[in-house]
Amino acid sequence: MAINVLPVTGEQPELLAAAIALGDRYTKRLGLLTPPAYQKYADDGGLLVALDEDEIVGYALFGLPKRNQYVRLAHLCVAEERRGNGIAALLIAELRRRQSHRLGIRARCRRDYGLSPMWSSLGFVPKGEGLGRGGDKETLDTWWLDLGHDDLFTEAQSDALLVVAVDHSVFSGLQGAGTEQDVEESRALEAGWLADLIELAYTPQLLLDIREIEDREARTHQRAGLSRLRSASPDKTSVSARQQELVAAVSERLADVPIDVELRRRLRYVAETACAGLQVLATRDPELERLTDLVWDVAGVRVVSPALVTLHVDELRQAQVYRPADLLGTAFSVEEVASGGEGELVAFFQQADGDSGTAFAARLAALDSDGVLWHRELLRDDSGHPVALYAWAMDGRTLHVAFLRTAAHRLEETLARQLLFMLKRLGRERGAQVVRIADPHLSPAARSAAGADGFVDDGNGFTALVVDMCGPAEVVSETAGRIAARTGRTTPRLDARASPEIVSVAERVWWPAKLIDTALPSFIAPVKPRYSAELFNVPAMLLPRDDVLGISREHVYYRSAGHRGESVPGRILWYVSEGNAGQQGKMVIGCSRLDDVVVGDPDALFSRFEHLGVYGLAEVRAQAQPTNKVMALRFSDTEIFPAQVTHARLAALAEGLRLPLSLITLSKISNALFQAVYEEGHRKT
Repeated sequence: MAINVLPVTGEQPELLAAAIALGDRYTKRLGLLTPPAYQKYADDGGLLVALDEDEIVGYALFGLPKRNQYVRLAHLCVAEERRGNGIAALLIAELRRRQSHRLGIRARCRRDYGLSPMWSSLGFVPKGEGLGRGGDKETLDTWWLDLGHDDLFTEAQSDALLVVAVDHSVFSGLQGAGTEQDVEESRALEAGWLADLIELAYTPQLLLDIREIEDREARTHQRAGLSRLRSASPDKTSVSARQQELVAAVSERLADVPIDVELRRRLRYVAETACAGLQVLATRDPELERLTDLVWDVAGVRVVSPALVTLHVDELRQAQVYRPADLLGTAFSVEEVASGGEGELVAFFQQADGDSGTAFAARLAALDSDGVLWHRELLRDDSGHPVALYAWAMDGRTLHVAFLRTAAHRLEETLARQLLFMLKRLGRERGAQVVRIADPHLSPAARSAAGADGFVDDGNGFTALVVDMCGPAEVVSETAGRIAARTGRTTPRLDARASPEIVSVAERVWWPAKLIDTALPSFIAPVKPRYSAELFNVPAMLLPRDDVLGISREHVYYRSAGHRGESVPGRILWYVSEGNAGQQGKMVIGCSRLDDVVVGDPDALFSRFEHLGVYGLAEVRAQAQPTNKVMALRFSDTEIFPAQVTHARLAALAEGLRLPLSLITLSKISNALFQAVYEEGHRKT
């Protein structure tokens, strides 16, 4: 009997239930995944099943990250009695066919399962290894199936780890204590497919809870398990102050909750998580889960169950790693490193392995006297503490970066991403075609973020191309190829047939390139001056927001629900929709990459995207009338045009191309009009 491979959606409950039942037979290898997690995968187009008549004999469960255009294979499961009949190959073949526009398929698998021959037979190749989080620290192999797109873009799949703090209710389950369900729920966090997505951490309160275990053997066993987790040790004074804020908020808002020793213990976990710079606390404690909304309001910590971590890992990771809303309200300052001042920076920016103490200071000082015009720039936070250091110089068409360091800071990952983009912008302004980071002791946060921005590690440093061209895909990719050849690299050859997903990755990796004759759609969105000022500082605010790091890389813009042809990925032009004579308004000010369009409940979307924006809850709710739904547009890597394009000029460009133009609401426009406006905005005067 022929095997049929079909997609399953959340609206097919019988097939979904059968897939869940099959997966539950193999939780010891696959890890526990709750029914809502299967449901979300199915709703997102991430579930294929293999059917023999009406029986599910296998399935593939996979994620489709929006930013990193690859397929993340979570489960490849075939019923034991049906193995050896090519069912896994059928599932992978159908997955390849349906997702051929993506970069590839990635899977993680324990080496001791002995499945290497299977992965190889399916066309996968090993792409590295790591250690799992189980008690035996098993080796996890990464397997990669290329979908026909050149290696340049496989560098753009970098994932930063989501660091999740755990309380004792979760930790004890990780150690095998409690009911079978308790253990399974906690150990879902150790599933192999999550190994390169999350890292578990503990705070000092967990040590106190372990100390209170009466049985000495159990106490010793749990202490031994701490070595598998990251240790987070926040400042005690800050923790106590944050704990008091939380207690006061409970007393004010939740009159029925007693302020007792147990509540203070629970809130200590929250306070320590917040003061350690983390934003996710996993718990199975229903009393702590009851405080979820209050904890988020007061401490900015998301209290979630292990199941919710696995369900929303991509959203939680993005919220942790990138928080531009925090940067908007922070007064960073930049200054040149003064001669003789290098020693002050040792404690903040030295790295291990030959870069400690005097070695670091001497290398930094040497740049001040080697005959090259090095710009040694230091970034400080509003308390005056050094948080980032970078040193750069131009050499022909290459921007050389000798130092790129970030100090331990709650916004370190955000700062690293901002600095990488800032270096590309700086290179473009100086006419560079290559940005080369030659710091042998690059900060781990910058190293983690570099791949997603198109920086390639060639063994001697990281390089990225700056392809300042807006034109046909073939011409842009040929230009990228010529630039890459000078660095000893090759780049893919793209043409107008490239999928929107691949084009979006290319435009990110080759920024500021625009491949204009492809199927990647373009839009224009009207934005009121107030929001434009807060998002882009155009028109300029009377009290200017800090822009030392340039425009925040990622934000959300809200508007009323109702689709008008929006699709992602895409490009979006920003049109300031109001303005009278003598005021800045009625002009196109820049463009962004459109990453996501989501319609939903205003409160839910505000909670999901609060870390990305400048909007208050009341403002989001106001956009929801009269449907009680709102649309969130998530966008990134905004370019403000050197020359704003006035309404009159915009209308003339559209008329010259004989194209319609609507500026009342978000509208799709032709790529030809996008190109005309983009080139007008960069017109040299």
